[in-house]
Amino acid sequence: MQYDAIHHHSVTEPEAFWAAQAGAISWYQAPQQILSQDDQGFYRWFEGGLLNTCYLALDHQVAQGRGDQVAIYYDSPVTQTFERFTYQEVLTATAQFAGVLRDLGVEKGDRVIIYMPMIPQVMVAMLACARIGAVHSVVFGGFAAHELALRIDDAKPKVVLTASAGVEFDKIIPYAPIVRAGIAEAEHKVDHVVLYQRWFKKAELEETGFLDWTLLQRSARPAECVPVLATDPLYILYTSGTTGKPKGIVRDNGGHAVALRYSMEHIYGAKPGDVFWAASDVGWVVGHSYITYAPLITGCSTVLYEGKPVRTPDAGAFWRVIADYKVNVFFTAPTGFRAVRKEDPEGKFRQLYDIRSLRHLFLAGERCDISTLEWAQQLLDIPVIDHWWQTESGWPMLANPVGIELLPIKPGSAGKPVPGFDIQVLDEGGHPMPDGSEGAVVIKLPLPPGCLPNLWGNPDRFRAGYLDPFPGYYFSGDGGYKDADGYVFITGRMDDVINVAGHRLSTAEMEEIVSAHPAVAECAVVGIEEDLKGQQPVGFVVLKSGVTISDAVLEAELIQMVREKIGPIACFRRAAVVKRLPKTRSGKILRKIMRNIADGKTFAPPSTIEDITVLDEMRDLMGELHIGVAFR
Repeated sequence: MQYDAIHHHSVTEPEAFWAAQAGAISWYQAPQQILSQDDQGFYRWFEGGLLNTCYLALDHQVAQGRGDQVAIYYDSPVTQTFERFTYQEVLTATAQFAGVLRDLGVEKGDRVIIYMPMIPQVMVAMLACARIGAVHSVVFGGFAAHELALRIDDAKPKVVLTASAGVEFDKIIPYAPIVRAGIAEAEHKVDHVVLYQRWFKKAELEETGFLDWTLLQRSARPAECVPVLATDPLYILYTSGTTGKPKGIVRDNGGHAVALRYSMEHIYGAKPGDVFWAASDVGWVVGHSYITYAPLITGCSTVLYEGKPVRTPDAGAFWRVIADYKVNVFFTAPTGFRAVRKEDPEGKFRQLYDIRSLRHLFLAGERCDISTLEWAQQLLDIPVIDHWWQTESGWPMLANPVGIELLPIKPGSAGKPVPGFDIQVLDEGGHPMPDGSEGAVVIKLPLPPGCLPNLWGNPDRFRAGYLDPFPGYYFSGDGGYKDADGYVFITGRMDDVINVAGHRLSTAEMEEIVSAHPAVAECAVVGIEEDLKGQQPVGFVVLKSGVTISDAVLEAELIQMVREKIGPIACFRRAAVVKRLPKTRSGKILRKIMRNIADGKTFAPPSTIEDITVLDEMRDLMGELHIGVAFR
């Protein structure tokens, strides 16, 4: 069966389709019902099935004879550390650390927050939680203490796991002060903090009251796998929301395992024994799905890379890693390739390495511009595949399914709907849009396995944000269009969430921070196009009457405020003072039009605009300050 027949079967007979795919993983008890609805009316997959995700990733692989196969290649050019760990070694370490968590009182269903850099211990921590049925929530190590505090208060963990430091290029970032500040700010108080000491930067544990990871693990008794229901949560991953408060995306155990195992073979064309590298971070969904869980559940070797595509030490970092570990499938964000192209436009570093092992390159996390796609195609001479998915989905929704059929690649399109996803483009009234016309990208319910079944502790927000806008469909929040061949083109977010280097960030949260400055009367933060990172947040502020402060001082103070509250990951580096903001007569700020001005896109001023001259003022200011691609 080729793509069209398989996709048709998956959306017309989803229960039969996914029942067959569930046979690819090892269950303690087979599901009693493939598709059902819970007491809130939300769809659930594989009800009654018993399994353990850590067992699938480690114990089962060892039982299949892969104990001596490399499970993790750890590559840290920033610390000059290069190690490899077999499946048996990872299993032993994970079982021991699961014993640590058990000894600290962590039980099935308890939450554990993980705030760690890209080191093997972060994967051990995730798998150890899964082993005993605890729910982990990984917080990206670049987030500031305030963001950590928000997640502590929402997840209410028993334990926080951290390390003494992370590394950003050549800069050492101590983690203990951030964790200490986040815990102090949070209302919920955790029972224990366990810290892994890195050799180049030690934390003073006596001062913090934190527990030593290595000492605890050395004395712990290994823990066995705890069977959990398919519908039990595996993890919570927080993503930015339009209100500024992060949303806790819940991932269940059963649907997650089935979907990831399916995707590795059929979307990425990976098979047991392959080397799979997702150049991301475990703080993001890509790292959860395609650094930690999917490769190990499939029996692949995964690459855990602590570094950047450039300056570690040069623009040949990608090619060096691929050559060193004979990577077969590589997955990264377009931002990474834009950075490499900027440093090495002729691809000279590529010629220094033997990367003949590489079969496919996948790009996701943000929209891939056509020039970057074509540059990568010419440089590598292999299929370069743009695909689209979200934290909410957990695995690809649009792709070129190389494990089924390599379809013609259309630059600018993220491909066709992945089996299981019935993707449509609707107008505001919920009617299908004709080919080539832009509308809201939605997925007909039920969503396939692996997608979020709910938000942590907030079903009302789940329903209001994802299900209510288009009854019978999941609303992705993205706009786009289909062409006559069924390819989908994603044009960008329809809300106030922006995509900076593949990271979803809330402009609403940034506005809350900016508006807290004593000189600011009102503000708007918009994401405008940027050559390297895709989008860049820029603040436009109106000063309070009678306030005198220089533009440069205000900009510096606002940048520091955002950095302190969100972290350097926000990339908030520009703030401009304006006389007024463009608004409708009802007072709504016209952020989309502000983006269009900066991005040099045409637009029709709405009839509801309060004063048309404010748009000319905004255009003149952006030109004067060289804000946006249209004025560079």
